[in-house]
Amino acid sequence: MTHILAIDQGTTSSRAIVFGPDMTPVASAQQEFPQHFPASGWVEHDPSDLWATVQSTCKEVMETTGLGPSDIAAIGITNQRETTVIWDAETGEPLHNAIVWQDRRTAQMCETLRGQGYGDQVTAITGLLLDPYFSATKVKWILDQNAGSREKAAAGKLLFGTVDSFLIWHMTGGRAHVTDATNAARTMLYDIHKGAWSAEMCTMLDIPMQMLPEVRDCASDFGITDILGGETPIYGVAGDQQAATIGQACFEPGMLKSTYGTGCFALLNTGSAPVTSNNRLLTTVAYQLDGTPTYALEGSIFIAGAVVQWLRDGLGIIGSASETQGLAEQGRGDVTLVPAFTGLGAPYWNPDCRGAVYGLTRDTGPADMARAALESIGFQTRDLWEAMRADWPDGDAAVLRVDGGLSANNWAMQFLSDMLGAPVDRPQGLETTALGAAWLAGMRAGVYPDAAGFAATWAREARFEPALAEAEREESYARWQRAVAATQAV
Repeated sequence: MTHILAIDQGTTSSRAIVFGPDMTPVASAQQEFPQHFPASGWVEHDPSDLWATVQSTCKEVMETTGLGPSDIAAIGITNQRETTVIWDAETGEPLHNAIVWQDRRTAQMCETLRGQGYGDQVTAITGLLLDPYFSATKVKWILDQNAGSREKAAAGKLLFGTVDSFLIWHMTGGRAHVTDATNAARTMLYDIHKGAWSAEMCTMLDIPMQMLPEVRDCASDFGITDILGGETPIYGVAGDQQAATIGQACFEPGMLKSTYGTGCFALLNTGSAPVTSNNRLLTTVAYQLDGTPTYALEGSIFIAGAVVQWLRDGLGIIGSASETQGLAEQGRGDVTLVPAFTGLGAPYWNPDCRGAVYGLTRDTGPADMARAALESIGFQTRDLWEAMRADWPDGDAAVLRVDGGLSANNWAMQFLSDMLGAPVDRPQGLETTALGAAWLAGMRAGVYPDAAGFAATWAREARFEPALAEAEREESYARWQRAVAATQAV
């Protein structure tokens, strides 16, 4: 029993990855599922799709490897965060489709609560901003739409959970209604200082506390499942961005990772004490081991890799993402793209502004646009870097560890280093999110090393050192700041 199975349940697909005794991936299986958009700004998943794709990918990867349940020491789970499911405690049937983290239907509800003066209170308790992004107002919305649901929830007949809780409930045949501290911290119902559900938040939103899962460490006993055909313990759970932080071995205060997928999520380990942001970053739980939480500052960029998809699918100027590297090398660097396609995330949190391009001339071409697109990712990361340094001046991050699909682009990573004026490290394995979940489960099962031993195995594939003169760096960043100001002024 030296292998670990990691389940990575994401926004557009579910994956199952088997890791070997040396913590390297042996095989994986992936399956996409439909996205549902019932109204403008609404995003839903059918919870049965999440459960079905997890089952099928687990089955497929086990068949691919030829392993049996007796070969798997434990299962680790990582998941899309904030996505909200409410289901029947007896039948497992959802009360409503899962409302996805991207969904904005509760924006007016948040505005109303903010107008009533609850904004500061929410941040003080949960470390989060009062925003539709998080689970709490999604829960309230579902309960509001279903007459009698609050009474059923108060009687223990309806359960709420983020995706990890929903999966574990089904994986254990309804025996375990649990979550971990990182997922709980993204609900806007969890007191990150007390390490417990907040009665104050639940009262504010009229959410019965009886429907909330039990909160456990990231490496803990989450129940026994027969999803692999035999009894296998679930020993690790972490939300996807926290799992990537763990997979990057960012265990020391001051260590910073940034994951570049559709969006970008940067987490700075701030140690045993939560740091309150004065720059509209989120204060959250990075991970919790042995009953002790480690905190982080988090910044979210809505559009990172998605800007490359836009070049391909929207403008049609590239056929594949890999073409941007060669094009960017030819670009002049006098065009600025602000990719506010769905508004701007941290540190601006402006949902209403939209994308804009500045500096266009008659001879602007595909190379200039490709360069501007990649530059926008570096500029936005610099925004987060500056905000984090302002919030935590005593703990300057010296190196940024990167992962995610876009981190494979050498030009983008070099520009990122130039813009930060700091080294950027890319690990040998980019499968950091699943690795984080696998390590949690494997460490708990006793087949993987402790945190120090795991950190010692982290290996760098490439380091990008800043090569831009400071005056040129600051001039470029000032160009970006002017563009962002103009975009928000429209």
